[in-house]
Amino acid sequence: MIPSQLLVSATFLVFCFLKVSSSATFTAAVYEHAVILPNVTLTPVSSEEALALMNRNLDLLEAAIISAAKQGAQIIVTPEDGIYGMIFTRTSIYSYLEDIPDPQVNWIPCDNPNRFGLAPVQRRLSCLAKGNAIYVVANIGDKKPCNTSDPQCPPDGRYQYNTNVVFDSQGKLVARYHKRHLFMNEDQFDTPKEAEVVTFDTAFGKFGIFTCFDVLFHDPAVMLVKDSHVDTVLFPTAWMNVLPHLSAVEFHSAWAMGMGVNFLASNLHNPLLRMTGSGIYAPDSPRKFHYDMETQEGKLLVSQLDSHPYRPEVNWTSYASSIEAFSVRNQEFKGTVFYDEYIFVELKGITGNYTVCQKDLCCHLSYQMSEKRSDEVYALGAFDGLHTAEGQYYLQVCTLLKCKTTNVQSCGDSVDTAATRFEMFSLSGTFGTQYVFPEVLLSEVQLAPREFQVMSDGRLQSLQPTSRPLLTVTLFGRFYDRDGLRDASIDLGAHALRGLVMVLMPILYALCW
Repeated sequence: MIPSQLLVSATFLVFCFLKVSSSATFTAAVYEHAVILPNVTLTPVSSEEALALMNRNLDLLEAAIISAAKQGAQIIVTPEDGIYGMIFTRTSIYSYLEDIPDPQVNWIPCDNPNRFGLAPVQRRLSCLAKGNAIYVVANIGDKKPCNTSDPQCPPDGRYQYNTNVVFDSQGKLVARYHKRHLFMNEDQFDTPKEAEVVTFDTAFGKFGIFTCFDVLFHDPAVMLVKDSHVDTVLFPTAWMNVLPHLSAVEFHSAWAMGMGVNFLASNLHNPLLRMTGSGIYAPDSPRKFHYDMETQEGKLLVSQLDSHPYRPEVNWTSYASSIEAFSVRNQEFKGTVFYDEYIFVELKGITGNYTVCQKDLCCHLSYQMSEKRSDEVYALGAFDGLHTAEGQYYLQVCTLLKCKTTNVQSCGDSVDTAATRFEMFSLSGTFGTQYVFPEVLLSEVQLAPREFQVMSDGRLQSLQPTSRPLLTVTLFGRFYDRDGLRDASIDLGAHALRGLVMVLMPILYALCW
């Protein structure tokens, strides 16, 4: 056999080996955890008391991990703040923190627990992963000493980070991620100096990881997909639902579809704080999701996903820019959605075509209702501007939504039930951004798997009549390049809201348990 033939044969064998050793599908799990909370205190508890509380939560997580592994799951995601809760001062959280090393140190805490000092939580997580042959994703707190030579070193001489960790099926620490975008009441933690882009490879795809509020920003969320080309994003979160557009299952499933990746979202379960909503989401449709405001129990979800999902290309403005604006037969009006001022038009008939515009964004809607009820009002809305409540980020949003009452001034208020089904809908917009997330939410905050599709020309349209009454159909666009714009008309109500939340959160937190 001549050398060229040997080379071809060797290449073919390598290709076959890689193809066999790389799984086309995998089984994923997420756990929505009803976290056991510590007593509210402004002073630190002892390390022993902190560990006792964390072990109570780890007992619940252990049961979920064992159950997931028995169902064939190869990876499980648990929530942000799922091991110790979320309301702390910088001082009171210290007893719950561990020193988490860079994964490059090649460490299996289950085998060598004291290599980097006391790390009982990391050891237990490592042993759970190793003992059940499953990747375990968890959220804990990292502490790192610093000194005065570092101008950003806090006065107490340490950095404290909201941190995700991943242990592989052998118990090895393979990923550590420090949360970049802290929510407004996370004063116990520091922001890392730069956004961390954290990935790791498995036999069933390439994974990336970030936390909760990070999902609304470019770095590192978009970087993981566009630059690092991950297949699946792991997403521990403590998400408080905000209707009509930022309910957990609604937005997280939309992010998976808009970015073309699998998205494993694990939320805390605390209905009094409006925390629920976890899911296993593929780019084409949610595979499993959970939303429960009634009970106090956690929930394990397990489902199969493609290891390398297909990512269709969408031109989000193509269709909307190619058609004439539909005539608006009724006067436009202004309404408020989560402190943002939208331009709305009421849907008057059982069927119709409408256009509404704000600044550079024009939103086009065609629809047909199953019936035009006299006790419900729907409206088409557009928003093109800088959102400033609970964070600052630029949005372009087209939305068909149910108004809370028959008074159009209620359009944009939070509402979770409806009675009107739609036979069809088609929504599009003249977006200036390629980052658009398609949302369809049904009554009682339920998703609509395989009931709609996104066309390559940017239309979000139904495939069949809705299986439940409709809450909202939305194209939620993020214009990352405009996040730095300053707006002199920043709503002072947003600042009042921040102060109110800071006062009420500890009270609600104490009442929950």
